[in-house]
Amino acid sequence: MNMSHWKISAYQPISIIFSVLLLQACADGIDVKYRDTETNRWYSSTQVAQGKQIFSENCASCHGGAAQGGNNWRVANKAGVYPPPPLNGTGHTWHHPFKMLKDSISNGTDRGMPAWKDTLTEPQIEATLAWMASHWPDKIYEAWQGRH
Repeated sequence: MNMSHWKISAYQPISIIFSVLLLQACADGIDVKYRDTETNRWYSSTQVAQGKQIFSENCASCHGGAAQGGNNWRVANKAGVYPPPPLNGTGHTWHHPFKMLKDSISNGTDRGMPAWKDTLTEPQIEATLAWMASHWPDKIYEAWQGRH
């Protein structure tokens, strides 16, 4: 096959890279600007119910049954590990983008959060985040959504 007619313009590599990045951005699957008709937030009531069960079974032992977090959650112990923060809108969790929250659950953090990627699926992590965000007052949710 004669390849001489396969000339690549200088812009094609850039457009290919842009297309890949755009697809990656869309592949995250969750649009935090979406408004469910029942919850008026990015998640459904079904996700919240699933997330409640997942949180209860996997997260509540550290973060508390109402996602209230540990005492003195801003102060690390001698080993540099922080107590679990509140996830109910009273802590700093809502300052973080959705993708970062998902990544923290999946891969853990160097501040004490264990990785859950071998235990929870992506939809389970998203449902857990839905339950967590369902505790955020409207003002906190709107501020979080406005940041993204």
